[in-house]
Order: sequence, then C-alpha cells, then structure tokens
Amino acid sequence: MERDTADETALELLVHGVGGTTPAAMLGDPRTVRVSGDDTAAVYRRADDADAEARPDDYRGKPVPEAYVWCNLTSGNGSRALWLLLLPFMVVNLAHWMRPNAHRRTRTVRAYGLLVRLVGLSLTVLLVAAACEVALDLVAWQCAGTHACAEERSWLGFLSVDAHGHGGWWSQPGRRLALAAAVPAALVGLLWYLSHRTWGAYESQQPLPHQPDPEEEAPTNALGRPGFWYGRRLVARLRAAHTAAGLLTVAAAVGTSAARFDRGSGGPVLLDVLGRILDGALVVGTGIVVWVVCRRGRSENTVDRTLDRTVVRLLPAAALTLLLLTFLYAGWSRPEWRSYGRLPGDATFGGIVLVQGAVVVALAVVAHAIHRRARDSRVALRGLGGPATAMLACALGGVMSGGVSQRVADWLDGSGTPGADGTIEGPPVLLSWQASVIPPLLIVVAVVCAVLAQRTIRLKRRETATVATDYPGEPEDAARTSAIAGTRARAALTDQAPMIIGAVSTVTLLLGAGALTGAWATHQVPGQAALGTYDIVEGAAQTAQAMGSWLIGLGFILFVTWGRRAYRDASARRTIGILWDVGTFWPRAAHPFAPPCYAERAVPDLTWRMATWTRATGGRLVLSGHSQGSVLAAAAAWQLHPTVRRRVALLTYGSPLERLYGRWFPAHFGPAALGALHRQVDCWRNLHRTTDPIGGPVRLPGEDGPQVDHPALKDPLAYGRTEQHPLPAPILGHSDYQADPVFAEERARLLARLRPGVPGPRPDGEPAAPQGSSGKSSS
Repeated sequence: MERDTADETALELLVHGVGGTTPAAMLGDPRTVRVSGDDTAAVYRRADDADAEARPDDYRGKPVPEAYVWCNLTSGNGSRALWLLLLPFMVVNLAHWMRPNAHRRTRTVRAYGLLVRLVGLSLTVLLVAAACEVALDLVAWQCAGTHACAEERSWLGFLSVDAHGHGGWWSQPGRRLALAAAVPAALVGLLWYLSHRTWGAYESQQPLPHQPDPEEEAPTNALGRPGFWYGRRLVARLRAAHTAAGLLTVAAAVGTSAARFDRGSGGPVLLDVLGRILDGALVVGTGIVVWVVCRRGRSENTVDRTLDRTVVRLLPAAALTLLLLTFLYAGWSRPEWRSYGRLPGDATFGGIVLVQGAVVVALAVVAHAIHRRARDSRVALRGLGGPATAMLACALGGVMSGGVSQRVADWLDGSGTPGADGTIEGPPVLLSWQASVIPPLLIVVAVVCAVLAQRTIRLKRRETATVATDYPGEPEDAARTSAIAGTRARAALTDQAPMIIGAVSTVTLLLGAGALTGAWATHQVPGQAALGTYDIVEGAAQTAQAMGSWLIGLGFILFVTWGRRAYRDASARRTIGILWDVGTFWPRAAHPFAPPCYAERAVPDLTWRMATWTRATGGRLVLSGHSQGSVLAAAAAWQLHPTVRRRVALLTYGSPLERLYGRWFPAHFGPAALGALHRQVDCWRNLHRTTDPIGGPVRLPGEDGPQVDHPALKDPLAYGRTEQHPLPAPILGHSDYQADPVFAEERARLLARLRPGVPGPRPDGEPAAPQGSSGKSSS
C-alpha cells in the first residue's frame, strides 16, 4: 500500500515548564515565526521550518520542531501583581483538587467538594470583613469619632466631631459608616470585575469537539471528560454567590450597628422596625447564598454552556439593592448617636474562625473516609492533603486580614497605647491573639526545618558513597563529590513537603483554636490577659504579642513591596509567575475569585494543534513536555480523540506528574490514571535525574514502570575533565534535559515506533496502534 510522502512527516511539539522561556531558546534558533496563536500563548517554528509540510523529503528521519509558549498566561503585564491579593483563594482552590481517589463514592465526593466551597466562601467573607474593619471600624468609627485622632488628619475633618461633640452633616456615626462602606464595596466590585474579565481572557476557550468512539469506554479519569476544561456555569454561579456574600457582609457591618442603636436608644419605632426587617433580610440573603454555593458542583461529562441566569443576575443585584437600602437606613438622622469603643468585630471574626475550623475538621473526616476505601502509600498525608491545604488557606487569609488591620491601627494610633486618652481602641482583640500565635508557629517550623536539615545531612553522607560507584575509575575529588551528593540530598527534600505542610497545618489549627478561646474568654489582648499570672506566663504573653505584631507588620510590608516590584519589574513578575504556574493549573472549582486557570486556555490550544496537524498530514507526533509542560501534555493527551491519541508519543522530562501531582492530586494523577494514559497513547518515555528537585520517575506498577521510566540520567555528565568535556560539566538538576545525549536517543526511538499507517489491533484488547509499531516497550 502506497502512502503520500507527507505521511512520513513527524512533528515534535515542545511545551516548556515553570518560569517560561522564549521560542528562540526552545527551538535553538534566534529566527522564529509564529504559526498559530496570539501574544498571550502561541505556537512557534524556526523560520526555516515554516513550510515544512510542503517539503516532507527534507524531514525524513527527523521531526519538525514546534514550541508552544504559554508563559504570558501567568506572568504577562503588570496587572498580574494584583493576583497576590488572591493568594488564599488560589490555595483553597487547590484543596478542592486534592481529594483522594474514590471508587463509587459519589455522595462522599460531593460532600468533599461542598465543604471546600464553604471554606472558599468563608475566605471571601473574611477578606471583605477585614476591609470593613479598616474602613468602617478603625477609620470611620474610631478615628473619626475621636477628636484627638481626627485632628491630626485633615482628610477626616468633614467626618469628625470637635472637642464638644459637635460636627457637620457627615459626622453622625451612621453616615460615616455608610460613606466608608464604599471602600469594601468597591473591593467586592473589583473582585467581581477581575473574575469576569479573566474568564473572557483565559478560560472561555472552546474545547476540542469530543465525539466518543463507540469502542471506547467512558473515561474513568475526569481529565479526559469533554467538559473538564470548561467550567463556565459553575464559575459564573459561584461568582454571583461570592459577590452577593461580599455585599451582604458590608451591609451587615453598616446596618447592624445602626439597628443595635435603634433597639437600645428608645428612638422612633419605625427605625426599630426597619432595623429588624434589615436583620431578617440579611439572614435570608445569607441562607440563599449558602444554598447557591452548596446546590451545584462541577459538571464535566459534557461541555455545559448553560448559565443559571436567575442566580447570576438577580443574586448580586438583590444584594446590591439591599446594601443601598442599608445606606439609606444608616444615614437617617440620629443626633444622640455617638461612636465609642470598637464596632462588634470580635464576634464577626470569631464566628468566621469558628466556622472555618469546624468545616476543615469535617473536611478531614470526609477525606479520611474516602482514602480508607482505596489506600495508597504514596498519597500525601494519607489523603489529608486537601484539608491541610484548606487550613493553610484560612491561615493566609487570617494573616493578611490581621496584618492590614494591625498596620492601619498603628498608623492611626501613632505611638499611643490602644485605649488610652486621645487614642483609638485598635482592631478586635482576636486579631491580636492571632498575631501572637505566629512566634510559636515559627518555632514549630524551625524545629521541622532542623529535623529536615539533619535528614539531609545523613542522606548526603549516603550519597557521597554512591557518587563513586556512578563514576568508576575517576580520581577522587572531595569537593566535586560533596557538590554532587549535596545536590542529590537537597533534591530529595521535595519528598518531605507533606511533613512540613502537615505539621504547620495541624499546629495552625490548634493555635487558632487557642487564640479564639483566649479572645472570647478574656476579651483582652494577650499581654493584658496574662497580667497577674506567673511571671514566665506574663513575659511570654507580652513577648509573643509584641513579636507577633512586629512580624505581621513586617509580612505586610514585604507583601506590599513584593507586589509593587512585580508591578514594575518584568523579571520579578516572572518569578511570581512560577507560583501561579503551579497554583493555577486547576480550574476554579472552589473559589471564583482565585487567579484564572491557564490550563483552560493551554489544554485546548494543545489539543486543537495536535488534532488539526494529524488530520491535515496524517503524520506522527511526539508531545515533548518539560516540568509543568509535561502536566499540560498529559492533560492534552487525555482530551484527544482515541484515534489521534494512538498516533501520539509522549516524552516527558523533569516531570512532576507522580512526584507532586500523583501524590497531592491522586484522584486525577494517581497510578490508575497514569497507567491508563500509558496504555492509551502509542508510547511514553520519561526522563529524570536524582539531582532534580521537581521531576522524578512516574513509578507505574508492574511491567509498565520500566517501559515508561528511563533509568535516572547521569548528572553531571562527567565527573572530571574528559575529551568530550574538557571543562567541568555543570550539575544541571531540573534544567537543560535536551543537552543530555539520552534525550535525542529516546526521541529517535519514539519516532521509530510511530510508524504511519492504518491502525491495527493490539493484543489483549488494548487500543489500536498504527501498523508497523513494535510492542509497548521502548527500552
């Protein structure tokens, strides 16, 4: 049977990893052209290869290289610096995808997703409550209501009262609160805008039309389902609910204060009735928001383009209407009303912390129940990685909200002591308790780091003996051996991440419970609560309070400095982009205000490119992914039609598919999922090094393991100076896998396996492969 010469053409589609790179660096040629895509993400070729399909004879025995560059999805313009504010939302979204692998436990899986969404909702309320604490309590209520504080700040003059308690129209507390509420309301609007705009820029890409093969079973892995990378319905629904929750939080901060005064002042009955109606409307609105969040999760079996328009449109509009009515109610004249002390923030923040702790504990129970049915020794924290990560998201939210409140209070207070004459009371007591637990938490972190350092030293000693066997016949060089062994030992620290995260999250939960108990039991900051106790207790409490306040202030300053630098400096923005490369791979399933999922653009890009190229040329294709690019490559391969997937070879290197994703996201990258991927593509080869802190072997069970994993590459390539390496060879670690001769050998072996032709049957009922392919082994 004759074949067109175009059928012999092979394509190598390169996908880079974290941090990004340039097309010239990926293709090894400064002259590149864009063949598809835009300024955000695109496919490039060398200029000499632009018309490769028209010259197939020039590419016999070698592939046409293409580079898919997606780094601008995570580190583009300066607005990405604003994403630092969304860090807790990103972390809780990761917790959603860390669910243990479940077999026929639909209700438990739904309960897991529901609990994570509730944690995400609490984080939105916490962020908006922190903005209300600063704008309403510290500025409008305390400082503007204290003559000495407002006198030093002329911009508060129209809100303040004089020494005799007299002021202008805006000086009444209700009106001050209504005006200041514009700040947290604007924050909610900004979050809504960012979520809506980034959806159109990143996640609105249409996935490849997926027509199921009659001979193919329904995909067991969710990553292969048609609607996995298109979550418009859920994101829009959650965005409406979280926007409404934020607006209701602002309305509660303004309206309940006025309603409390009306109930206790003996004022007009009409205002008292309106206040009670307002409180009832807030309760009903809260119930509706919680119902909307709990009602629906992700739909992945089909591309769901339907929107819940009633929820998406009416819920935020109703919350905004209620907020405006609250402003009118609070702005009603109440000449007798005076602001003193604090707004009731302790109860608000305490309630949020209590709810978060209870939901995280419930999440841990559900995760343990799922993991118990399908135990896997490689899963991080025995299936509790999701609850631990959710706890860290709550801690991040608490630190960020507490840091802002503490810094603003210190700025308004000057050098005064909170509560003294002429000064403000400061933020809620609970925030001081939360800041005070930071020093003991850091002590725990230091202890864990010391244990890991000791383990690393012991591992380095063992690796020192191994280096000599890896480079036989080389003259011994103690410094060179120490450098290689040290690099290997430090690379192994990645496998200890569950220990760090588990310890930190557990201690955070316990210390948070202690801070909440102390704040509610004493109603005083730790230093004052410890007065009159043992000297050691009093000293420790005062030290923890002072150090905590200083540390949280330092963290806030570093956070602002980092964000400002990222806004101005592209290199710093690219460094922050590495964080987003890892954290925003997954769709927004738990929090709509999380940074956008770049994979909802990148995966359709790759699948469309592979499908259209194979359809047009009938050629062979090697999907070559480095680091995070290997994760995108695997996700794109799962989305391909079976007939296309069987014509694809997968080459991964420096890949975190098992080491990070398989351990932390077992439901989607566990052994069963990766084993199925190995059987569905034509062939797969994985390269790794012991010096690589990110990549590692795939570790498929049985005979599949050696077929996929190449033995660990030698790094460095030469111990000392040789004819091939007259200068000392560098220790490459996670970078430059293509410089290793094994890379070219394995790529050529994969291309040799991908013989074009009519697909033929595989033994044992395996998916068909093109005729001419050898067995599955590529060793």
